[in-house]
Amino acid sequence: MTILSGLKREIDQIAKDKSIDKRVIIGALEEAMKQAAHRKYGLEKEIEARYNDATGEIEVFDFRTVIENVTDPDNQVSLEIARAEYDPEAEVGDSIGVKVDTTGFGRILAQTAKQVILQKVRDAERDNVFDEYKDRRGEVVNGIVRRFEKGSIVVDLGRAEAVLPAKEQVPRESYRPGDRIRAYVLDVTKATKGPQIILSRGCIEMLTKLFEQEVPEIYEGIVSIVSAAREPGGRSKVAVASRDSDVDPVGACVGMKGSRVQAVVQELRGERIDIVPFSPDPARYVCSALSPAQVSKVIIDDAAKSMDVIVPDDQLSLAIGRKGQNVRLAVLLTKWRIDIKSESKMREVARWLSEAVSVVPTCGDPEADLLLQQGITSLEDLAECPADLLSSLPGIDDAGAQAIKRRAAELAREKKEQEAREAAERAEAEARAAEAMSAGAKPDVTEPAKGEPSGA
Repeated sequence: MTILSGLKREIDQIAKDKSIDKRVIIGALEEAMKQAAHRKYGLEKEIEARYNDATGEIEVFDFRTVIENVTDPDNQVSLEIARAEYDPEAEVGDSIGVKVDTTGFGRILAQTAKQVILQKVRDAERDNVFDEYKDRRGEVVNGIVRRFEKGSIVVDLGRAEAVLPAKEQVPRESYRPGDRIRAYVLDVTKATKGPQIILSRGCIEMLTKLFEQEVPEIYEGIVSIVSAAREPGGRSKVAVASRDSDVDPVGACVGMKGSRVQAVVQELRGERIDIVPFSPDPARYVCSALSPAQVSKVIIDDAAKSMDVIVPDDQLSLAIGRKGQNVRLAVLLTKWRIDIKSESKMREVARWLSEAVSVVPTCGDPEADLLLQQGITSLEDLAECPADLLSSLPGIDDAGAQAIKRRAAELAREKKEQEAREAAERAEAEARAAEAMSAGAKPDVTEPAKGEPSGA
């Protein structure tokens, strides 16, 4: 009986404890025995090791060539001995496996076996972890924060460690070792140190997966998330649709007294979430995306996939949002370019357009309104628009169209010069006020220039 006899029980125990296929352990033992034999007998020897399941032994065979007259006993065997002891049908030139006595391997075998087995077990454990988590890409997993490495958070998932890189973290979120954390499995890759599991809390998919977990109608496919836009830690917008006319997609996502959306908000640590209904009508969709702002009118340019959205003056800041966040998210959500304008601004634009078209005696405000509906929302647009667009309007011929374009260009220059003068006057007034304040004097309060805001 060899030093490795009776391994069956040990192999079964290791396979159970480490959740590793028995064939991997047996392969490691065979490799260890083979290496030990090479160390004792030399690398030039042709040696094989095989596990005998019946006896629970690793058997080592030294392959020798069958020859008539033996000149190298270490690598050759005579035809007579080969037929008598190993294979009755052996022929000259055959390779015969001679079983090697392994009782003398001792310390060499023990050291080699330990190294090989440990390495094989590590490799097998890594493969098991990779196989388990590669199929979990796109899932939200739970873990515990263990440590921090160069801005990244190392998360213990139980059977493996994952990394939450700095770029995938949410601004203003902070964690301490031992904190519980939920994150989206962004990617799983093989690396020299084992499987690399990359997590994210800042991606859009984290948001949509949380809604799938909280809203049964989404999980069942009745309600779908058509689009989503997110600025992690700040605000998100989600557009939803329902394939069942009896199910309100927004209501399903909000839940009773807001319970479902609040669960998502709580997980994202207070991130504001707007849920809007998707509509195949671009104008209606964009109006919903700009909520909670109210929209007065929409001018669509299908060719450029852009919209001029007119809102009441008191809704302008709400439509734009803090630092432009609301309109920026609406653009990401709808994939339309959106230009927000106030009603007073549009009235001013209409006045300028009316003045430009009035170069043709029969034209005025009605033609200016028609141009606005055609997407002409500035004097520059009017000066550069095709002449046939103007000549298609009632009472305007080709000569009138050219006259309108010239007049629009002149007014655009005048308007720009006027704005530049007003800006210079404001800058000069602010400089005087700053100088007076620095001198300790009370600044003069003068009437604002034309077009300048009069309130704080």
